[in-house]
Amino acid sequence: MGGHKEQDVARQGFDVADAVPLLLDPHGMVSSWTAGAERLLGYRASEAVGRKFAELLIPEDAERVPDLVERCRSDGDWAGLLTARHRDGRPVAVMVRITPTVEPRGRSSLLVLLSELAGAAGWDMSRAVLEQVVTGTSIGIAIVDTELRFVWSNAALEQFGGGPAEQRLGLRFADIQPGMNSEAVETQMRHVLATGEQVVGYEIVGRARSAPLRETAHVLSFTRLDDARGRPMGVYYTVVDVTERHRARQRLALLDRAGEHIGRTLDILRTAQELADVAVPELAEFVIVDLLETVLRGAELPPGPLTGSDRVPLLRAGHRSVYEDLPRTVVETGAVVSYPAGSPPVRCLATGRSWRQEQLDPLAPEWAATPGGRESTFLELGLQSAMIVPVRARGVTLGVTTFFRRRRQNPFDEDDLHLAEDLVSRAAVCVDNARRYTRERDAALVLQRSLLPRRLPEQDAVEVSACYRPADELTGLGGDWYDLIPLSGARVALVVGEAPGHGIGAAAAMGRLRTAVRTLAAIDLPPEEVLAHLDDLASRLARDEGDGESGDFPGRSVGSGCLYVVYDPVDGQCTMAAAGHPAPAVVAPDGTVTFVDLPQGPALGVGGPPFEAVQLSLAEGSTLALHTDGLLTGGRPSPDRTDRERLRQALRDAATALEPSCRAVVDMLVPARPYDDVALLMARTRRLDPGRIAVWDLPADPAVVAEARRTSTRQLASWGLDDLVFTTELVVSELVTNAIRHAGGPVRLRLIRERALVCEVFDGGATAPHLRHPRAMDEGGRGLLLVSQLAQRWGTRFVPDGKIIWAEQSLTAPPE
Repeated sequence: MGGHKEQDVARQGFDVADAVPLLLDPHGMVSSWTAGAERLLGYRASEAVGRKFAELLIPEDAERVPDLVERCRSDGDWAGLLTARHRDGRPVAVMVRITPTVEPRGRSSLLVLLSELAGAAGWDMSRAVLEQVVTGTSIGIAIVDTELRFVWSNAALEQFGGGPAEQRLGLRFADIQPGMNSEAVETQMRHVLATGEQVVGYEIVGRARSAPLRETAHVLSFTRLDDARGRPMGVYYTVVDVTERHRARQRLALLDRAGEHIGRTLDILRTAQELADVAVPELAEFVIVDLLETVLRGAELPPGPLTGSDRVPLLRAGHRSVYEDLPRTVVETGAVVSYPAGSPPVRCLATGRSWRQEQLDPLAPEWAATPGGRESTFLELGLQSAMIVPVRARGVTLGVTTFFRRRRQNPFDEDDLHLAEDLVSRAAVCVDNARRYTRERDAALVLQRSLLPRRLPEQDAVEVSACYRPADELTGLGGDWYDLIPLSGARVALVVGEAPGHGIGAAAAMGRLRTAVRTLAAIDLPPEEVLAHLDDLASRLARDEGDGESGDFPGRSVGSGCLYVVYDPVDGQCTMAAAGHPAPAVVAPDGTVTFVDLPQGPALGVGGPPFEAVQLSLAEGSTLALHTDGLLTGGRPSPDRTDRERLRQALRDAATALEPSCRAVVDMLVPARPYDDVALLMARTRRLDPGRIAVWDLPADPAVVAEARRTSTRQLASWGLDDLVFTTELVVSELVTNAIRHAGGPVRLRLIRERALVCEVFDGGATAPHLRHPRAMDEGGRGLLLVSQLAQRWGTRFVPDGKIIWAEQSLTAPPE
């Protein structure tokens, strides 16, 4: 108890009337003794006079007397509590007041007034309560002197290690608790000694002697103790164990960090690595994450338990270590590791329950094995304690996470296991989300690759390049598409279209429309008729699926747009029609950019006026730019008047080479994440050399068939196609004969040497020939059957003044 407080208590309870007086000389010797003093302490005057006053007190208080005497000489009187020793040896609690005085002969003395406290109930109770607080509390209490050496401590302090109170005397904090941050603690003590400021709630973390293998946390509070003159005597401090609170706070912080850092992407391997990164070093020193191979592929997991094979293969998805020597045991991410069937990781994988071992068998080999790798024991690796937690989400086990601690570390306990389970369970949901995303994305990419041409077909009519950028970057799916379809007579069809919406529903609608366009192109319909059939198809699908009543059907085709262009390299003629789709741009050989004045037909399935086609002649080297409206809007939700000018400028500034030019145009006009899907198809026109085309007008006379064969043979010889003479003679003979026999008017024979040898026969008939399968005894009907067997493909297309029957023979593949 401090000096000032002691004086206050003494003054409050001091009764001068009952006080026993005695005199001390300047040296603290008793010079006068009274009968009251004899009754109080039992000493006769002859025994007390001449003795030092300090000898009448217990040793602890006797040491204070010289200082009290000196203080009274300089500062005046002093009042306080002291314990005297009765003549029979028992202690007597007294209130004391010491006052300087002057004797009649002028000699200075000290008047001492003593008041017995034995009958003061308040003091008796306070002393008992004080003793109970100090000795009976669970809070550690200690007092150190100004040299920071222990002078007193209670029994509760022993629970933190360092031995009983008598063994602490004269030692410093660093001697008692070397595993704690003694330097920081003593810094706080010195600060309190110097300033008198109380320090409350100072937390230290370390390894106390009571738990040398376990990190503990304690809260200390420091108060300075002053003597009766207000001078620092030492520091009184208390200690409270807050390890559980500290560990709970650590767990919450780790889980909070896990929520922040795990699952930031939908990449499975990266998510697994994030789990390992978060767990090290806060929870473990070495962490590995192994997943089933099907998880990394995004596939559905096999039902039922694992097979009873000797070893179970897993894929290493992530690992983290705080030691430099442990990576020698770690395989590369994505590599296969195998575990014995009865090992703890496999048991956890099969049962879905966690496993913990405080002390691993040091001579046991590590569980994971790699092809060609050397087995190491846990002793060689220095691994002491382990936990295995299954990576489990939505009732399915995806893999296992293994946590290790090395030598000189405290083993994993139940709290560590619960924390690991919380950590892995959060990561497992992210891993499963990434797995599901991988599965859906892979399926979407397969669908997209099947819907869009992976490679545009080779042909001699145009040089082409295409660029596609979906608005849905997660799936890569959209409703826009482009296509190039080789037609008969060396012609090509260029197609760009878009279905409403984004994602897989729009892709499904686009796939149906693209398939329908290819089917209609195969029968050589003109552009306006192709769009008319597509319009009927969209309307019929809407009726069948209820799309006309509800717009919720994911694959709706109503409202789709399409631009269909046919280009003929023989004469440079280009015919096109549009259904709810922007007209293409034409870049002339000199760089001039114009837009085709194309009548805008209604969108597919909505009804309206018939579709109209326009025909124009393109110079060789002209570039057609077919695009969806996403290119015009530049990623904005709606177009404006400047969109065409922006496209015009981009086409004018594009490179000469078609491939970089196509991508550059999209990059200039469209952001990386556009508002709408974007497709751009650029085609640079070519013309067939006149020397690769031969045309003959034939009279409708059966006798001309032989001349047609001879003329074709001479033409093939000039082209160096002698290997095709025999089959070409048969094809020419059959097609010309059928034209003369079944159609009236003139007949025209045309041979085109492109990537295939094309034989075309024109007549004025309006009926299409049919392939027949004659019986063995029939004398006719085998002409077209023979043509179909000899040609790579054949067909019929109608023109305004008749029809053309054509057959192709490949010039790139050897004849069968």
